[in-house]
Amino acid sequence: MSMIGEYVRLTPAQFERALGDPEWARDLVDELVDAELDGEPDAASARCLSTDKAWHALDFLLSRLDFPVDVVFGEEPLPEAGDWGYAPPRYLTPERVRAAAEALADVPAARLVEGVGPEDLARAEVYPSVVWERGESLDYVTHHYDELVPFLTSAARDGDAVLLWLD
Repeated sequence: MSMIGEYVRLTPAQFERALGDPEWARDLVDELVDAELDGEPDAASARCLSTDKAWHALDFLLSRLDFPVDVVFGEEPLPEAGDWGYAPPRYLTPERVRAAAEALADVPAARLVEGVGPEDLARAEVYPSVVWERGESLDYVTHHYDELVPFLTSAARDGDAVLLWLD
């Protein structure tokens, strides 16, 4: 079984309702994911995004840059939501999404991985460690980073909040 990083954009009204009704939020997320399964919109117009198994590497790489927003795990738990996979979902408010997007604008993918190789991820036991132990390229991580940036930038532009969880 894999641990997959998941993101969903919520309008301000959806976000406010989700804070008070986590069951409704879960149903909404399921609807949004189902709606995008066939269409596969680009990251800038998507309501949902997966960073697949790159989530831990993204966290490792952003943390070493002292990134100011936790765009991998979120900053606040969704109250009373229960587990949506490996833990309860967390969120970024519209203000924190905007702060993340502004900070991401200063971190191109090349800077994210500058001076880091698969051996560094293996040594740090970054999930999935077997990938890094084999010496796989960090292109997998930069590919997902290059989707996360426009996803969060669009969310910031639209004033959206973002739910995040590991599934």
